[in-house]
Amino acid sequence: MSGGIAAYKACELLRRFTESGHDVTVVPTAAALEFVGAPTWAALSGKPVSTEVWASVHEVPHVRIGQEAALVVVAPATADLLAKAAHGLADDLLTNTLLTARCPVVFAPAMHTEMWEHPATRANVATLRSRGAIVIEPAEGRLTGADTGKGRLPEPGEIFALATDLLARGEELGGATVQDLAGRHVVVSAGGTREYLDPVRFIGNRSSGLQGYALARTAAARGAEVTLVAANVTLPDPAGVKVVKVETTAQLQEHVLEASTAADAVVMAAAPADFRPVDVSIHKIKKSDDGGSPEIRLTQNPDILAGLAADRPNDHIVVVGFAAETGDATGSVLDHARAKLLRKGCDLLVVNDVGGGAVFGSEDNEAVVLAKDGSATSVPLGSKAALAHVIWDRVLGLLPQS
Repeated sequence: MSGGIAAYKACELLRRFTESGHDVTVVPTAAALEFVGAPTWAALSGKPVSTEVWASVHEVPHVRIGQEAALVVVAPATADLLAKAAHGLADDLLTNTLLTARCPVVFAPAMHTEMWEHPATRANVATLRSRGAIVIEPAEGRLTGADTGKGRLPEPGEIFALATDLLARGEELGGATVQDLAGRHVVVSAGGTREYLDPVRFIGNRSSGLQGYALARTAAARGAEVTLVAANVTLPDPAGVKVVKVETTAQLQEHVLEASTAADAVVMAAAPADFRPVDVSIHKIKKSDDGGSPEIRLTQNPDILAGLAADRPNDHIVVVGFAAETGDATGSVLDHARAKLLRKGCDLLVVNDVGGGAVFGSEDNEAVVLAKDGSATSVPLGSKAALAHVIWDRVLGLLPQS
């Protein structure tokens, strides 16, 4: 970690790593220890902590730490640290470690908005990314003092989720971490929309947003610029992802279409309400004394997925839909899904069997990914991140190669 006020958040990140069984070496800058002292890091990691290349010289720490690491995460990464890393400076143990590491390196920047937006910082970030480093986009929110803006360290839980996904994918790929979505802009929708009956009541659905957030997180880990349009989701913002919050289907449609103008792929994982009330009461609807129920007339919402597939904002965009289906007397889950794929006109359709309420709110998922060429990819029960990677693999196969 480098020296910023957000260093205190790294304590939580370290705890998550150690409690999940990882062996962690803390390498702070001298400035970082002005915010959180060495005893704290030693106690949490179970290892001595030093900023200097001169400690335990016989173990050659300035070389060995980087050589032996499976992953390096710099959190927080200040503007100064990013500049040193981009220019190959090595004046302490952390910057030496960055030069010797051949594993994936993740920088989680934290600084004031003006510093993040300065041309020098932007050039340093571009340089690091061009070399394969993962520089997470900082979050927006409260900064030091009364300032608010972009530059806030992403939540430790989200940095941890991205890091563990990188480790898992690295193991799957034999130690490599491929930034195969670098230079791509993807749009993901998540959650379930609400259609209001009055100021306090609405029609909605059970979508938690977990799958959409997994898609956004994994796309960011693979190097993409990600816009996440989230409908009524209470999850923390994924690290490095631009999040747009919406409530209704009309708002979801507006922001997805706006973000898709220059996108390479759109994945509609959200569950838009199919219907909305014709009339919305400006007052809370009262119960009647005679026990009667109000009459609620509904009208159909626009089909965002079908509209996007029919009127594509550019000629190379890949459009992916989701289908939550149950079998019935007229056909199986896949029968209904294949008909929906044809009707919607999207390139891929991710099919979930939701009989009995399966999938909603669960950390795991299983699905079949249908393509308009007739192919089908079955994804066995596993994490929603694992399914997300399969979806991005299929999307990559459809994108024009740059």
